[in-house]
Amino acid sequence: MHKNITILQAAHLPEKTERELQETFDIIRLPKDHDEGMRMLAELGAKIRGIAVRHAHIDKAMLDTMPALEIISSYSAGLDGIDVEAAQARGIAVHNTSKILAEDVADLAVALAISVTRGTVRGHDFVRDGSWEQGGAFPLGRSLRSLKTGIIGLGHIGSAITRRLQAMGATVAYQGPRKKPVDIAYFATAVELAAWADLLIVTCPATPETIGLIDQHVLDALGPEGFLVNIARGTIVDEAALIATLSRGGIAGAGLDVFEKEPHVPDALRNDPRVVLSPHMGSGTRETRQQMGDRMVEALLEHFAKR
Repeated sequence: MHKNITILQAAHLPEKTERELQETFDIIRLPKDHDEGMRMLAELGAKIRGIAVRHAHIDKAMLDTMPALEIISSYSAGLDGIDVEAAQARGIAVHNTSKILAEDVADLAVALAISVTRGTVRGHDFVRDGSWEQGGAFPLGRSLRSLKTGIIGLGHIGSAITRRLQAMGATVAYQGPRKKPVDIAYFATAVELAAWADLLIVTCPATPETIGLIDQHVLDALGPEGFLVNIARGTIVDEAALIATLSRGGIAGAGLDVFEKEPHVPDALRNDPRVVLSPHMGSGTRETRQQMGDRMVEALLEHFAKR
């Protein structure tokens, strides 16, 4: 028990996770309103030693209100909204759950890749609306294992996708900030990878270096026979450029789990039969969501057990 340790809960969490935090720590909840939250932190921030976060914005100004802060434990794969550089400069430990959710996100990435290349959603509609019964001819798709697949970001998720694709017989290459000790081809830039690939899957975190990475140049390099899948963050793909490219047949299709301004999805994407959409559900299984909560609490427990 660490009831003498105060944790700022900046997240709505699974019931079991909420209960474990309440039973273990002294919990302060962050108000949803930013100004109200800053007023509360001005009063109580000095005693906060840890943060349990999900999607809240934790910037340097907020961190400065918590001089005793030792750890940020995030219930997510990415660290969007957290000023990681400011936290690390103060020696604050920062943890996320990317390893926990990698397998489920990889499953969805492959599902989207199959859906967009084989036209499974369109096939569903083709049967449901009676077109098949009326003698319509459904167009041929592409064989996923025959497509050269480029992975943007070979972390936990990118590696899990690579294992699945290789098991299916696909040829895989990757791009990232540095070459890794793996036995697959490496490309130094996203444009070079896209020019090689038939299918491009985006798995990298959203950072200042990756936001807008999949721009018009990358989409042009992917070409009219190429497919794009994004299960990372919507801001990594230039959404306006993607819409413009699709409108002129510049790529063959896209599978998207994430969007620039969620939950808003532009009509041009929602109404394009070449685009398969899902509602940011990459880690959305009961099993993984609970494991994410468990790991978030474990990171806090492990940290303070050393104190």
